[in-house]
Parts: sequence; C-alpha cells; structure tokens
Amino acid sequence: MLDRRPLVKALLEDRGDLLIVTGLGSPTYDVAAAGENPLNFYLWAGMGCAAMIGLGLALARPDRRVCVITGDGEALMGLGSLATIGVKQPKNLSIVVLDNQHYGETGMQASHTQAGIDLVAIAKAAKFKQALSITQMSEVANIRKLIHKEQGPHLIHALIKSEDVPRVLPSRDGVDIKLKFQRALAG
Repeated sequence: MLDRRPLVKALLEDRGDLLIVTGLGSPTYDVAAAGENPLNFYLWAGMGCAAMIGLGLALARPDRRVCVITGDGEALMGLGSLATIGVKQPKNLSIVVLDNQHYGETGMQASHTQAGIDLVAIAKAAKFKQALSITQMSEVANIRKLIHKEQGPHLIHALIKSEDVPRVLPSRDGVDIKLKFQRALAG
C-alpha cells in the first residue's frame, strides 16, 4: 500500500500547467501539502462532485490536461459520473482515486471498496481508455506519463494506507479559490 502524501507529492512534481480538482477531505489536504498552486481547485462540501467538475473543465478546456484527485468515498458517491465521463470520452482527463477503503471524513467507517467494489472494473465498463490500480511508488512514473501525455480518460486507483496525517488546510473561501483559479487559467 502507498503512503498518500508522498504519492500525491510525486504525482504533482513538475506539473507544469496541469489543472487539479480535489475531492472533499484528505485529497484536498494532500494536494495543499504538495504545494500551493493557483491551478488547484479545492472543493469544500461538494461530496461526489469532483469528477464532474473535472469533466466540465476538460470539455471546456481541451487544450489543458485535467487531473481529479479524490477519495474512494467520493468516487463511490459519484459512480454515475464515471459513466458520463465514459460517454463523453475527454482525452485530457485523468482521475486519481486515493483509496484507503474508509470514509475518512466521517469517522473511518469501512467504504464499499473494502467489501470488494472494484472501481477499476467500473471504469473499464464505463469505457475509460485506461483504468488500473497501483500499489507501489515505482509505478508513479508511468502514472505521470498517463496524466501528462496519454489520451484519456484514465482512472488510476491508488491503494493507500489508512492513516491519519496532519491536515494541511488551503483557503476555505470558495470565492477566493474560484477567482485565483480563473485568473491562473486566463493568464
């Protein structure tokens, strides 16, 4: 199993103009811990929405790469979004699911992935170009290639340790987040 913070940091190293959308909770803390960037779009209280916001960005900006970094709880809540992404086939969209098999924000209850629900199989059934699981840091270089160069959509299922690491909180001001993101996109 992977340590989520080093994984996210490695995924975002030398990211260039990659647009990042974060899911609720730990993915937001992990992306913020990897370094503040105006091209990070943090979702607060938007459970289940990250993949669809990523899809909207990918369709609106086909000239830019978009990566959604979310958790298993949010991915499970938004399963219908995977079907919509599969139908729309955005070539520039990758979704990284950090799966600790728990609902971390509500008390560490077991998520459905712990009971065997297979997000990779669901993404494949939804016609994603690539859907795969990773468990080793040695796989990060290949994942970065997918995110930055290969035709999507991709779903990368990262099996991570269930650990409680200190929270790194970016701005919780939705207007501020939106305006920084818009300025960075325009500039």
